[in-house]
Amino acid sequence: MQEFEKSISFDGRDIRLKVGLLAPQAGGSVLIESGDTAVLVAATRAQGREGIDFLPLLVDYEERMYAAGRIPGGFLRREGRPPEKAILTCRLVDRPLRPLFPLWLRDDIQVVATTLSMDETVPPDVLAVTGASIAVLLAKIPFNGPMAAVRVGLVGDDFVINPTYKEIESGDLDLVVAGTPDGVIMVEAGANQLPEQDMIEAIDFGYEAVRDLIQAQLDFLAEMGIDLVKEEPPETDLTLENFIRDRVTAPVKAILGRFEKDKAVREKALDEVKKSVVDAIAELPEEDPVKAASAANPKALSNTFKDVTKTLMRRQVVEDGVRVDGRKLDEIRPISCRVGVLPPRVHGSGLFNRGLTQVMSVVTLGSPGDAQDLDDLHPDDEKRYLHHYNFPPYSVGETRPMRSPGRREIGHGALAERALVPVLPPKEQFPYVIRVVSEVLSSNGSTSMGSVSGSTLALMDAGVPLIKPVSGAAMGLIKEGEEIRILTDIQGIEDFLGDMDFKVAGTDTGITALQLDMKITGLPMNVIAEAIKQAKPARIHILNKMLEAIDKPRGEMSPFAPRLLTLKIDQDLIGLIIGPGGKTIKGITEETGAKIDIDDDGTITISAIDGEKAKRARSIIQGMTRKLSAGDVYVGKVTRIIPIGAFVEFLPGKEGMIHISQLADHRVGKVEDEVTVGDEVIIKIREIDNRGRVNLTRLGIHPDEATAARAAAAASK
Repeated sequence: MQEFEKSISFDGRDIRLKVGLLAPQAGGSVLIESGDTAVLVAATRAQGREGIDFLPLLVDYEERMYAAGRIPGGFLRREGRPPEKAILTCRLVDRPLRPLFPLWLRDDIQVVATTLSMDETVPPDVLAVTGASIAVLLAKIPFNGPMAAVRVGLVGDDFVINPTYKEIESGDLDLVVAGTPDGVIMVEAGANQLPEQDMIEAIDFGYEAVRDLIQAQLDFLAEMGIDLVKEEPPETDLTLENFIRDRVTAPVKAILGRFEKDKAVREKALDEVKKSVVDAIAELPEEDPVKAASAANPKALSNTFKDVTKTLMRRQVVEDGVRVDGRKLDEIRPISCRVGVLPPRVHGSGLFNRGLTQVMSVVTLGSPGDAQDLDDLHPDDEKRYLHHYNFPPYSVGETRPMRSPGRREIGHGALAERALVPVLPPKEQFPYVIRVVSEVLSSNGSTSMGSVSGSTLALMDAGVPLIKPVSGAAMGLIKEGEEIRILTDIQGIEDFLGDMDFKVAGTDTGITALQLDMKITGLPMNVIAEAIKQAKPARIHILNKMLEAIDKPRGEMSPFAPRLLTLKIDQDLIGLIIGPGGKTIKGITEETGAKIDIDDDGTITISAIDGEKAKRARSIIQGMTRKLSAGDVYVGKVTRIIPIGAFVEFLPGKEGMIHISQLADHRVGKVEDEVTVGDEVIIKIREIDNRGRVNLTRLGIHPDEATAARAAAAASK
């Protein structure tokens, strides 16, 4: 294939596209670069399989450690299970891509993005999103694109397109905007309590750049002589579909019009309608075309029934302004909150209920050594706040095998994590590693925002000094022609049959996290802005309900939470504390039962459930690292005796020897005549020799020095 190249510039930062160089057998492929970061994206289409009634789209994102000039860790020294960041990037590519394929398409489609080079300055994720659009277009797959994505940062008071890692870390915003010619289709953001209006302006700023990237793709395709694919949907026989619609439309409309608040009652009634159609088809003669079509397409009933329910539910919202459970468009379901729902063996717990959605979040506090090591391409090497989200099958009344967390669980946990990170206390103030696990016990819409609220309750119950509490709300949307209705606090059926899932989390000051996913091809900015503004009173209402349960973080932690003590030593002394082969630090741990973590900058964190054990370990380390001077006076304890003198431990981990001639101001025949093992003695440092050995004396100590030494010893206990 002939090679083509194109360069696009944003604020002096170039995005380079190369086609025809790599992956010639893929349906379509592009190498997209910025700086020294390069991502290969390939899209391939295969013949559809029999019996598939959905779009079998696979989106994969692969990180290769060679991209950063590194060799993977572990025994195998090769990439294994993708790290969390790679899974989140995969979702980032999938979310704006999936709704742009025609609903009738049933062919197998796979999009694979692989980071081949990374300069650890330019993040590869938004490059992969834009590259996916180009690859799909080159593969000539039916697609309602082009689509593109950019990242927006806030450096000072200025928005920046595609900021570097350092600019993201130092700024107050990390926003990804994806869009099509029709509007915004996906938003992902973390922010430091950014006001709503600033967030709206940031999204608008990003979408302007997205439109430039879309035009660049169209220009690039024209240069290569490639036209956008236009395929017509296959013709279908509507005999069976019309038979089903005639029998279910009226009863479904009646059920939805009851405004039933109980999800189980409504679903049971809908199932009975569906069963009546099954019975009606069964009574038809064998030669009837409806019965033959039903046998040939057993999923037609479910698909048509869903379509009828969707149409009627949406019509009711648009025409009557009433939702299936009778709520107004901006009305929130009943909320209740509790804290301390589990015994104090867990360090904090919170229970959040919104309608039928119930999430229990549990906090565990750990020492710095419990931080998660990150073995991926990105600059961060560890995480001290971990948020994990579990969605068991019983939460929706189903049974299925329990597996390891899937992409959805990882994505929801990451969203809740992002919402809370901006309000966590700094490490210097609260050095604990924090893990929150959100258990979804019942689900009927927006469990991710439920986990944000539940986790805030649990963190305050655990005594974590949050800067401010965070709540979250999920917004939905129904678009019928030119008519648009925004829904506050969507439930499951509105998410399933609606056009938008817009999650907004934040404090009473501003937004901390945002996630928008669409099922249509894009929304104009005025609708996005309206949804963000409508979410604020919902968030504040939920927040006020949370504060009724606990209005501030507890002043004391659980008695079973570890107590942390920190101290700073010279970096040159780190080896002294660790000892040869870790012997010294292991000895301190065994003696005190405390856990000791040492940072490269000399910060030592000591943790123990028993605070006295932590203090003992700190005392030992302070003693080992204290700078000694001749003439210092201490209270010590005799640890052993030899013929020429006695050894005294005068600081934890510090020993010196008193020569027999320095035991008394008279001649001493035997050391045992003056001291025995275990005696408490007042000593003075006489000298420290060139080998670091400390020589002590009991002579020449002024009474005031002895009094001061006793007072210091008593204070350290």
